[in-house]
Amino acid sequence: MSELWVKHCGISHTGSFKDLGMTVLVSQVNRLRKMKKPVHGVGCASTGDTSAALSAYCASAVMSHKKMEKKQQKKIMEQEFKGQTRLPKFAIPKSYNLYLQPDLFACNFSGTVEIRLTITEPTSFIVLNSLELIIHEASFTSESNDQKCLPIDVVVDDEDEILVLPFDEPISVGDGVLKIEFSGSLNEHLRGFYRCTYLDGETKKNMVATQFEAVDARRCFPCWDEPALKATFRVAIDAPVELTALSNMPVADEKIHGNIKTVTFQESPLMSTYLVAVVLGVFDHVEQTTSDGIKVRVYCPKGKRDEGKYALSLAVKSLDLFSQYFSMGYPLPKLDMVAVPEFSGGAMENNGLIIFRENELLQNDLMSSASRKQRLAIVMAHEVAHHWFGNLVTMEWWTHLWLNEGFATWISYLATDIMFPELKIWAQFLQMVTSGLRIDALQGSHPIEIEVKYARLVNETFDDVCYKKGSSVVRMLQGYLGDAIFQKSLSAYMKRYAWGNAKTEDLWSVLSEVSGVRVNSMMDSWTKQKGYPVISVKLKDQFLEFEQAQFLSSGQASNDANWIVPITLILGSYKRRKTFLLETEVGRFHLSDLDQSSNGDPISFGEDLWIKVNVEQSGFYRVKYENKLAARLKKAVVDNQLSATDKFGILDDVFALCESCELPLSNLLSLMDVYRKELDYALLSRLMDICYSILEVSTDAIPGSVNDLKAFFISLLQFSAGKLGWESVPGESHLDALLRGEILLTLAVLGHDGTINEAMNRFEAFLNDRNTPFLSADTRKAAYVAAMRNSNSTNTKRDGFESLLKIYRESDAVQEKERVLRCIATSSDPEVVEDALNLLVVSDAVRDQDIVYGLAGISLEGREMAWRWLKEKWSFILNKYGDGLLITHFVRDIVSPFCSHEKADEIEEFFAEHWTGAIDMNLKQSIEKVRIKARWAESIVKQESSIEELVQQLTYSNK
Repeated sequence: MSELWVKHCGISHTGSFKDLGMTVLVSQVNRLRKMKKPVHGVGCASTGDTSAALSAYCASAVMSHKKMEKKQQKKIMEQEFKGQTRLPKFAIPKSYNLYLQPDLFACNFSGTVEIRLTITEPTSFIVLNSLELIIHEASFTSESNDQKCLPIDVVVDDEDEILVLPFDEPISVGDGVLKIEFSGSLNEHLRGFYRCTYLDGETKKNMVATQFEAVDARRCFPCWDEPALKATFRVAIDAPVELTALSNMPVADEKIHGNIKTVTFQESPLMSTYLVAVVLGVFDHVEQTTSDGIKVRVYCPKGKRDEGKYALSLAVKSLDLFSQYFSMGYPLPKLDMVAVPEFSGGAMENNGLIIFRENELLQNDLMSSASRKQRLAIVMAHEVAHHWFGNLVTMEWWTHLWLNEGFATWISYLATDIMFPELKIWAQFLQMVTSGLRIDALQGSHPIEIEVKYARLVNETFDDVCYKKGSSVVRMLQGYLGDAIFQKSLSAYMKRYAWGNAKTEDLWSVLSEVSGVRVNSMMDSWTKQKGYPVISVKLKDQFLEFEQAQFLSSGQASNDANWIVPITLILGSYKRRKTFLLETEVGRFHLSDLDQSSNGDPISFGEDLWIKVNVEQSGFYRVKYENKLAARLKKAVVDNQLSATDKFGILDDVFALCESCELPLSNLLSLMDVYRKELDYALLSRLMDICYSILEVSTDAIPGSVNDLKAFFISLLQFSAGKLGWESVPGESHLDALLRGEILLTLAVLGHDGTINEAMNRFEAFLNDRNTPFLSADTRKAAYVAAMRNSNSTNTKRDGFESLLKIYRESDAVQEKERVLRCIATSSDPEVVEDALNLLVVSDAVRDQDIVYGLAGISLEGREMAWRWLKEKWSFILNKYGDGLLITHFVRDIVSPFCSHEKADEIEEFFAEHWTGAIDMNLKQSIEKVRIKARWAESIVKQESSIEELVQQLTYSNK
């Protein structure tokens, strides 16, 4: 009852709501009698009957009270709870007992959750998260007096995703249990508690899985859905007896009731709601035990047990490795990994139950390419590492998401390097660094630590800044502090914050304590502000001069930001090396200082002396050399005086400076020419990516020179393609297998006649015999693209599109299906691209999770058709897929390939009328990429005649 209404009645009262109501009623009647007024004034006939008067007045008063209470509640909600970033802290969860009853036929579920709370201050409200759930009953029972209190209302606010339970009296400080009965739908959008399908023979059946990160536990059960509000969880679920039930912890009890079983799992240790998980399905499994006695299982689809063995071995190795690295054992009694047929991400690190999409967990020696096998090792290490970085020590709020993802990404490469040193995985990590540099060079980028004011918007921050820049900055810091100190610091950090939560500052504090370096002041410039510097290097009178400024791909100058940059450099030899911090905008030192500090031979200060800054690309910044230093460095590349990683860095920096119009395209093309005889996988992979980028812009800027550019790019790859051929060689390296597939694919896209003819011959052989050794898993993608590039809407004789579609439908291997989808939209015929898009999205032939593979492969020739198609289908896409992560792929993959300001304007106008907040940041970044390329295209047009002459000279003089 509202305090205002009680005061209006002129009384004071401290009892219950019921007693207060009677006190008020009697007080009002007695007051009227003293005034000798009729009692019908309180809502009854003038009979003089006091009891009737009381009854009538009671009905009127209660109704009046309810109206006033609801107004008061609404006012409090609007003032205190609506639009808030975080839940109020007057109730803190300690433990959850969760019981779920899914109905796989009706595709809905019911449930009960009992949450033990600590009430930290008297409150008339309990506020928690809930979304798309129907609340049937709720009650709170205090442990101090065992009194059960029912809320006077149940207020569900879907906009703020909260459930508010108001009580007529304040709940006292202390512990108690909140019990809520609820129900909901098993959605098909791959988030929250969702359904997916599997085949039982020829019959399609339902199963269920969960995906709660970032903020979708609230779609399954009412909860305090924030990472800092850790609690223990005891989960129980009803399941058909033929299904396997999995959750975070081992099974504690199982009871069978006819064709339904109730499976209860052991209580978990403290963890965040986004890490709770449940899966019901039909599986085979393989298992192994770690050296510490942890039972590890991999659950696979029926009949694919053997395909889980490689993942199992990786998981066991990773657990042992991380237990040693962090000086802290795996914190749970078991680790399960399960492959589900439909999953929104690649994998999710739920505590003790990692959920994967099938192609990210299963390894088929005949169907899996070398790149897929390598990716499995990295993904497995990433997800297992989360059980320390993320699950054991969890970010305090989504602002610090990078503490989970950046560190797990970095350490997944560290672990893979330890397990498989022959992969040279740190050289391949440079591709990760490049992706981080590219997105962070946008004006529409954001800091690693991005303030998340509304939890639902955190989905957009699962991006290259978080993962790739985050991991690159960690690697830079590791290189500066040294491996031993870094490892010791992380072990100390784990021990200090185990089972709790931490902020970025907490990690810096531990690193500073252990290393003696002021890590926080150094690293704040990398995590709290967006962007990174380009370091300009000049040599003047034997003084090296450095100047830093923010690098933007748009070419716009910015001197507002400043970084503390760990500079590494070598002078003519890897024996002469110097490391220092550039803490100001400019810095300089004399070359003799380097000569004295190195262990190499004395420096000869001649005209050939070269300088390489950012040794092995360990720093997250770009380098721009003055012309004479750039020329010397180019000669050092030709003379093979630099490592492959440093050659990679030189090429990547020149490309970025060219794209930002700080260097002419001719500089880049001339540099690319000196990489003809390279065989390093990471370096050639980056060279091929740059070829694609130049073609994308040149198709608009200088269409008359595109064929000459393609011929030049083909000539660059002839040496390595000739060395590798189509067939693997016994004993060849994993990296050769990777490179073979990528080079043949690139030559097919570029239209190299020899590659396409050979690819088509092998493709025909494969169509006739799916087990032919003539087309390996590593080279199959090149053959598929060759078939699609020859495919058009009028050619019906074994048309590439139809052939690939047939392969897709007939294959039961998820690896093969993924490979087909990555190639299905690569046709040079826009009408075939449209058919591919309709297949992906409009038909029911492709699972929603797999659409992303096809979108990423849209050909350059099909981009205009894809944009028209997206505009026509936009409402359909939004209605079908909602505002989840999938929608960002449509925007990024269809919008970004354009290269004109006119098209950027058109895109902005369309989305201004069809705006959705879920893609806001992604859309702005995509349009900015279009404008960057448009500016570059304008620059290339001005250089057209000189470029045409240079390309022909470079192409044909090397034949």
